[in-house]
Amino acid sequence: MTKAFEDRLRGRIAAEGPLPVETVMAEANAAYYARGTAIGAAGDFITAPEISQVFGEICGLWMAVVWQMVGMPRPLTLVECGPGRGTLMADALRALAPVPAFRAALEVHLVETSAALRETQRAALGDAVTAWHDALDTLPERPLFLIGNEFLDALPVRQYVRVDDGWHLRRVGLAEDGRFVFVVGEAVTADDLDPRVRAGAPDGAIAEVCPSARAFVTDVAQRVVASGGAALLIDYGHAVAAGGETLQAVSRHQYRSPLEGLGTVDLTAHVDFQALDEATRSVGARTHGPVEQGAWLRALGAEARAAALCRNATPGQADAVRAAVRRLVDPTEMGSLFRVFAVTGSGAGPLPGFEGGLSS
Repeated sequence: MTKAFEDRLRGRIAAEGPLPVETVMAEANAAYYARGTAIGAAGDFITAPEISQVFGEICGLWMAVVWQMVGMPRPLTLVECGPGRGTLMADALRALAPVPAFRAALEVHLVETSAALRETQRAALGDAVTAWHDALDTLPERPLFLIGNEFLDALPVRQYVRVDDGWHLRRVGLAEDGRFVFVVGEAVTADDLDPRVRAGAPDGAIAEVCPSARAFVTDVAQRVVASGGAALLIDYGHAVAAGGETLQAVSRHQYRSPLEGLGTVDLTAHVDFQALDEATRSVGARTHGPVEQGAWLRALGAEARAAALCRNATPGQADAVRAAVRRLVDPTEMGSLFRVFAVTGSGAGPLPGFEGGLSS
């Protein structure tokens, strides 16, 4: 499969010329996720829901509390984008037992393009899922409560490189031996770069934007403003726009060159939360955060939940529960690397876990 994908890509480059990084990332990730074997200890990377059930439980209960805060609209759509193996949603739904009114009001919809992952999700969630979707545009028009954990980082980034005091599109071409290599493309205005990134960038500087992420959060924000609800987005990235290259590849829990093994490695880039904040507010929504994942989970009782799980566990199980939650909240692990960002209508007040963070 790898060779077939790479051969098709080489043929396209030979026919069309070097392709934008954005195009290569999109097509490589589509091929990669179609395999359905990315997530977990036996895969290439592990996500927070796979580390501890506490993560998904807190996401589910957070949604229920926010639903109560915004007037308990019904019926509503509970959506997860990029739901992986269905672990987060399974944990979230189980945690909703103490809030039967919310559970009864919702339909579960999953946004997932991989047929293989859909089958895994179906096995995990059964008839709890009302429908699967390729994109947001086929979701019902009703109050939307959306979760996206490590979804935005896999969306394709556009890269620019500074050459002779001007910006050029960065592309992927072929070396004489057939290897994929980065090349400098045509001169462009790069108007979508943040002014602070553009200003004073030296020759050779690389900068990234993610039009797909901006379009996604704009769509979500418009839906929340029009129909009500909230979106919870959790990912790694920077709170303030920054230059530099963040495109990376992971395979078997190890970093690799992003142009090696295309179609068989996970390609991601850091999320620009400032760009998402600006896109969201431009359509009249209110943003909350981003705050660090560790602070958010602690504020919502992750450690107390871990202690409750430990009370009915063996000593070995208790050690594993505590270690897993520590991995999620500790600043030296995932606690400060990952950030939590939420979107609501303009009338919503401070949300749980965001009381001490930035909100606008």
